[in-house]
Amino acid sequence: MSWQHTTSIYQIYPRSFYDSNGDGIGDLQGIIQKLDYIQQLGFETIWISPFYKSPQDDFGYDIADYYTISPEYGTLQDAEMLIHEVHKRDMKIVFDMVMNHTSNQHHWFLESKKNKTNPKADWYIWRDQPNNWKSIVGPKAWHYCEERKQYYFASFLPFQPDLNYRCPEVKNAMFDVCRFWLSKGVDGFRLDIFNCILKDKDFKNNPFSLWHAIPSEDYPGGNFQIRKYSLNLPENFMLAKELRQVVDEFPDRLLLGEVFGKHELKKKYLGENNDGLHLIFLFDIVMFTFTANFFRKKILEFEQQYPSPYMPTVVFSNHDQLRSIKRIGNKLEKAKLLALLQFTMRAVPTVYNGEEIGMMDGNIAIKDGKDPVAKVYSWVPQFIADRLPVGINRDNCRTPMQWNNTEKNAGFSTADTTWLPVNTTTENRNVAQQQADKNSLLHIFKKLILLRKKWRALHRGDIEIIYTGNKNILAYTRTLEEEKLLVMMNFSNSKISNKINQPIKEIVFSINNITTFDGVLLPYDGVILKI
Repeated sequence: MSWQHTTSIYQIYPRSFYDSNGDGIGDLQGIIQKLDYIQQLGFETIWISPFYKSPQDDFGYDIADYYTISPEYGTLQDAEMLIHEVHKRDMKIVFDMVMNHTSNQHHWFLESKKNKTNPKADWYIWRDQPNNWKSIVGPKAWHYCEERKQYYFASFLPFQPDLNYRCPEVKNAMFDVCRFWLSKGVDGFRLDIFNCILKDKDFKNNPFSLWHAIPSEDYPGGNFQIRKYSLNLPENFMLAKELRQVVDEFPDRLLLGEVFGKHELKKKYLGENNDGLHLIFLFDIVMFTFTANFFRKKILEFEQQYPSPYMPTVVFSNHDQLRSIKRIGNKLEKAKLLALLQFTMRAVPTVYNGEEIGMMDGNIAIKDGKDPVAKVYSWVPQFIADRLPVGINRDNCRTPMQWNNTEKNAGFSTADTTWLPVNTTTENRNVAQQQADKNSLLHIFKKLILLRKKWRALHRGDIEIIYTGNKNILAYTRTLEEEKLLVMMNFSNSKISNKINQPIKEIVFSINNITTFDGVLLPYDGVILKI
């Protein structure tokens, strides 16, 4: 089994990770200075959100030059050093690649919008009259350009015009961007909104649906529209295979897709013969309910939809979502149980920086948000926004990393003002304190990651649900050849006794550090047993 299917991934939001030069913004040298921390935790792959040249209207996801680094993050030499330093620690590094759109400040778009006859006139999606397609983050996707006297299409925000992949020159240009970074040694790409890239060539209107007002995993975007002709087209599945051929020009690289939709559609991005993307994010688990039954059903669903040789992914937080700990009442004991699940499922785990210390969401009001999505939804009353299951001000999940509670700005930066304010809740939610506490969430993460690497059954074995007769217990085995582990988790706040019908050879892991196991699980307790 390849490393792409056995690795563990740590996501870094560079603007908020560590500021090395005191300007209040995280940077590439800051990441380099913290690589030993990530390595000691045991993570094998680092994925870094974009740091290419950008006007920062969407903080890096609006790229103005794919070949240049934004000066607040560093230089091309810093990026090359980062790649080298990651590899020196025997880890992999994955860059974010935004292929669907550019910034409206990219020189491609500046030329394209001049007129209908310039060399890049067809590099973006232009129309004399809009159809009914809507943006993923709001009703308006078509934007009038006075200079060209036409409308351009933007799947996301108005300053992010979509590239036209039906123009061969665009596809070749973007493939060359990928080759450039692969030749620098990058181990692969996380692909931003990859299922948006190709749209219907005839611009057919999307169907109206009264039942799809609210965005969902199956029907992204909401807004009373099923995006039949602007998402998940068959040409998108073919693009995944074409991109895989480009990546395969370089040995042993990874493609990880951000895609949305029903499993039957998403699975097509992986290809029928391992010839598409290596992995796709499965975001339906992000909106979890903290019950054994939810996760039991989700594991069975993933196993049915993505059996070997496919590999599911398990992710609870990222730079676009409310932090997972909010959905469990900010309780560290519940976060430990989630970590046990994440690193013992048959899946590639992805952890968002700060998740390993139980970092909480910020408390930045919509009216004060720097996030452009917050500006789209600035009309939403704050008391309603605070109750939504998704964050419409992504600033709150992007606050600076909390390294300690003794230095200025929680050790993130020496600046008087940081780009976003540091959380006020840093007590026991910082790296330094948790490193000193052997029972902390950070140490649970470290133990589990190292165990996942040590036990082959945990990163490449089969999984089988075990029914204990108690709805609050989630139990399953991970098996590879002679290696067999039983994972048991108590999702209730009550002590539960279980009968174990198989002899226990060893207690591999226990949240509560027990040395003998008699079938009793304390509240929110979990164990890994060799049987």
